[in-house]
Amino acid sequence: MTQLTVENGLGGSNHAPQLRRVLKLRDLMFYGIVIITPIAPVPIYGVAQELSRGHIVICILLAGIAMMLTAFSYGRMASLYPSAGSAYVYVGRGLNPHLGFLAGWATILDYLVLPIVAIIQASLAVGRLVPQVPYPAWVAIFTLLITMLNWRGIQTTARANIALLIGMSVVIAAFVVMAIRYLFHLQGLGGFVSVQPFSHSALDFRSIATATSFAALTYIGFDGVTTLAEDVENPRRNVLLATVAVCLFTTIFSCILVYLAALIWPDYRTFPNIETAFMDVTHRVGGAVLFQAMGAVVILSSLGGGLAGQVGAARVLFGMGRDDVLPRSVFGYLNPVTNNPSLNIGLVAVVAFGGSMLLSLEHAGELLNFGAFLAFMGVNLAVIRQYYFLRRRGERRFLADAMVPLVGFLFCFGIWLSLPMLAKLVGGGWFLMGIIYSAVRTRGFRTPAASLTGSSVAGGDVMKVGAGRVEDGTRET
Repeated sequence: MTQLTVENGLGGSNHAPQLRRVLKLRDLMFYGIVIITPIAPVPIYGVAQELSRGHIVICILLAGIAMMLTAFSYGRMASLYPSAGSAYVYVGRGLNPHLGFLAGWATILDYLVLPIVAIIQASLAVGRLVPQVPYPAWVAIFTLLITMLNWRGIQTTARANIALLIGMSVVIAAFVVMAIRYLFHLQGLGGFVSVQPFSHSALDFRSIATATSFAALTYIGFDGVTTLAEDVENPRRNVLLATVAVCLFTTIFSCILVYLAALIWPDYRTFPNIETAFMDVTHRVGGAVLFQAMGAVVILSSLGGGLAGQVGAARVLFGMGRDDVLPRSVFGYLNPVTNNPSLNIGLVAVVAFGGSMLLSLEHAGELLNFGAFLAFMGVNLAVIRQYYFLRRRGERRFLADAMVPLVGFLFCFGIWLSLPMLAKLVGGGWFLMGIIYSAVRTRGFRTPAASLTGSSVAGGDVMKVGAGRVEDGTRET
């Protein structure tokens, strides 16, 4: 079988901009947990409960299955192509460069909307604590804050993420302890074991499907780990471990949180404010102090998600700009002082501010999932081609190389189909723009897509991909 050889840099140029490898596995895992946030289901809890008619635990579990399978696919593709660019590189290399561009285009939508969701969540939470300050002012403050932190460089972002994670963990631990105490005093040991969160009302497939497509927002951002593949030490090992570990942690911890909340407040129809419902749950078990603390945690977690989302978007744009798929002079620029794609960070900030002013939390979350799940489906298909169809017959593993990514694809496709029509229309418009842009650039797809070499190799390795084998010097992966 023909082998594909990739030289470092832009076609082997020694002057191609490269990101520095300064992050360890610990930093990558902290980054992934913070971009998802340990309290990921908290801001969406009320809306998801309403959409699912009280079955949010089921929706979180279903979405978790899809994400666990897809996280494994992302990790495996990252071991082949340890670089900035994420789904853009994985689909482009694994399937087709034209499809890679469209996956990158969908991923751009994902990461552009992620800071919007984070800023909306933070602004709504702080609005419950300080209602005297108008919503637009909080949007401006949070946008400026995450942008200034990201402009200082990726190491500053990593340190901020660790501090945010510690603060969130303290309050969440307090909630879990108080929730257990509350349920014990209310019903004894029997209060912890109940089918009520799974049988609040008759199961309705359409409601579960719609709510699952929204509840999947809990997991959005795990793939952001792969966008830092050029910033991390030993990316072939660490990106896979971090991606899967972050997704597993999120599934387990999110189910615990929503299960406890559903027991504490069984009737979702009585929430005073559906968009900040979990804060009212904390008030029931911990009073005003825990209510305010949880509001602060939502703000901190949203700040962390905004930080990570903005830097993820900036690096996806950088990967495409360095390849000259997008204008290189703007999107491929690295600040010589901070070694950061500072122009991209500023662009994402402008989009985040405008989107936070125009969209509701529900609509922003659904739009984010539109782009994310298109990219997820593409990466799952890329794994099947790279690890199953391009391998020799004796090296194929049907379960790991074909069935697991296929089931991941089908789960993601089902969630994507369940998105509301508004998200499909707006997201479809964005995707159509990408198709038109790519068609113009390639003269109706008759000429090759822009080279992916700039984003495919991190460091100075020469990689050979063929017959299912990836070689890096003397080591085989």
